[in-house]
Amino acid sequence: QVQLVESGGGLVQPGGSLRLSCAASGSIFSINAMGWYRQAPGKQRELVAFITSGGNANYADSVKGRFTISRDNAKNTVYLQMNNLKAEDTAVYLCNAPGVVNTAGATLAVWGQGTLVTVSS
Repeated sequence: QVQLVESGGGLVQPGGSLRLSCAASGSIFSINAMGWYRQAPGKQRELVAFITSGGNANYADSVKGRFTISRDNAKNTVYLQMNNLKAEDTAVYLCNAPGVVNTAGATLAVWGQGTLVTVSS
């Protein structure tokens, strides 16, 4: 069993910052890429950013220059630093690890439950 648990969401004013964390736990052998998605009310889920195990990062155009994804492989944790937040960033942010290899040798795609980010004055 492998779980992803997000934290760090909340209410912030436009222009403010938040840092999200996502910690993986369970019977983990290795984790390849990890990423963050978001889903706003009435909208489709969209990829925000992902990072490979080697540290290469990619971002959605809408967040480039404002968001930074990073990871601590020793802690099986990925972070999303969000700066200069805008109202349109309001969404549930979900952590994803599409290639977790567990101790039994199986490859799993794992999602977290999500954390709500609300940007409002």
